[in-house]
Amino acid sequence: MDEESTRDGASVRFPPPLVPVIALVVGLALQLFVARLPIVGAGRLRLVLACVFGGAGIVLIASALRLFRVSGQDPKPWEATPEIIASGIYAYTRNPMYLGMGLLQAGIGFGLGNGWIVALVPVSWLVIYTIAIRHEEAYLTRKFGSTYLDYTKSVRRWL
Repeated sequence: MDEESTRDGASVRFPPPLVPVIALVVGLALQLFVARLPIVGAGRLRLVLACVFGGAGIVLIASALRLFRVSGQDPKPWEATPEIIASGIYAYTRNPMYLGMGLLQAGIGFGLGNGWIVALVPVSWLVIYTIAIRHEEAYLTRKFGSTYLDYTKSVRRWL
């Protein structure tokens, strides 16, 4: 048996919140050293987009963290999951924290007028899927079986 199937916790080895942080740094570096990718629009529109996307990201992350705290669970994906949280924001998206991280990344990109940061959001989500979500889904399927599979049929991975 491999480690992933014997331990209680998803086989996530890299903290997912670092992915958008790295994308921010890469976006800033691309803007400074390679080529500018400005965001078209007046400063006021960019500010509104920054607030909407960033605010939505913060709300999603905070809502998910609150549900983890209320249920007594640890949000770290490599820790054991005693029960599936399917209420609150988790009734609408299975990955509100990861979705929120991407929206927050986009909000920062809009606020800075840096198109690279915004353009890297799908890349961040793909990396997070690869390093975390697929491992989490495999773990939850093994641990909760049809209960988790029924949940995945009623709630989308992202939106």
